[in-house]
Amino acid sequence: MCRRPRFKCAERVFDSRQAFASLRAFRSRLPLPGGERDGVRGLAHFGLRAAALAVAILASTAHAELVAYKIVGDAIPASLTGNPGDAARGRIIVANHNTGLCLLCHSGPFPQDKFQGTMAPDLAGAGARWSEGQLRLRIVDASKFNAATIMPPFYRVDHLTRVAPAYRGKPVLSAVEVEDVVAYLMTLK
Repeated sequence: MCRRPRFKCAERVFDSRQAFASLRAFRSRLPLPGGERDGVRGLAHFGLRAAALAVAILASTAHAELVAYKIVGDAIPASLTGNPGDAARGRIIVANHNTGLCLLCHSGPFPQDKFQGTMAPDLAGAGARWSEGQLRLRIVDASKFNAATIMPPFYRVDHLTRVAPAYRGKPVLSAVEVEDVVAYLMTLK
């Protein structure tokens, strides 16, 4: 039996959320060191998996309203939150294969992570190549300056196709998470 996926290239539109969901499902089946499945030793044994899921569901409701922003040229110069982001939290988001999903397409200064993308720019040196505002726009919605981009919008909820009902009306990252990622990327000089 052939298990190759069949694609109708002329009729199929690339859907980043569906691709991310497929990647998450695939990675959840990969064996981790010591027989772990969730990356945290013993989490399933203590019943915290359900608690983590509840926290994730509650956190996703915080995404309900988007903060208005102004695009100036190829950047969003003002912070979405009015405060600088936390670079340490930003690094966690970028490196996490379940939250930011950055390393699905990008590679970066994460030598411990063997599964990094090669189809997008390397994140090393991002803070030297782009300004804070340019990075912010690329994360919020890269299609605002490059209509042909394949980078998904991480802070947009309108005009998206094939979004699962549970994710409709919710951005991938919150305004605080966007600022955290921007703060981390600015440290990569």
